[in-house]
Amino acid sequence: MIKPPLEYLVRNPKVTTTNPPLLLLLHGVGSNENDLFSLVDDLPESLLIISLRGPLVLGRNRFGWYEISFQGGSPKIDIGQQEVSHQKILEFLDFVKGQFQFDTNNVWIGGFSQGAVMSYSVGLEHPKQFKGIIALSGRLLEETKQKLSANDEVDPQKIYIAHGTNDNVISVASARNSKESLELLGRSPKYKEYPEGHTISQEILKDLVGWLAVEL
Repeated sequence: MIKPPLEYLVRNPKVTTTNPPLLLLLHGVGSNENDLFSLVDDLPESLLIISLRGPLVLGRNRFGWYEISFQGGSPKIDIGQQEVSHQKILEFLDFVKGQFQFDTNNVWIGGFSQGAVMSYSVGLEHPKQFKGIIALSGRLLEETKQKLSANDEVDPQKIYIAHGTNDNVISVASARNSKESLELLGRSPKYKEYPEGHTISQEILKDLVGWLAVEL
């Protein structure tokens, strides 16, 4: 039996279909695959949903995609760890192709906080493999921006950004900057702000589900 590159949980589609769309979910730092998996009952029934566990062990049932240092006042990420996690997510997608039946032209990636950062990175840098990106309370890394170009042949990716105006972990200014950067690169993200902190509220989830229902 092939060992998966990452640990995961699966929710099969609730409706019978031969080639369902696939959604990969990425949790935030210090959490695990159970976190976003708790939302799957609210997500569209047509989706094959796989919630991944970050490869970095931070403690008991606590995982991440990369470490962050706050020395000097501004967050600095371990870009080496980020790149390893980036590659593992791509390897996981290849693994899934041999384990599940799904539409390889209808693959989505989304996450919360650090999981949103990774979703931006993996999704934007591999537009032919990901139809859509969901970024909840995240930000676009400078390292990711530098790998993108307005001159690239941009596939019409669907991008959904939601952020709380009272977020004290990743500021709403970071989300606004991410939106503007994407627009300068020729992307057209759907962007929404909420009077929330660093969280996924019922309103955020409801709006996301409504958007997915149209875009899937």
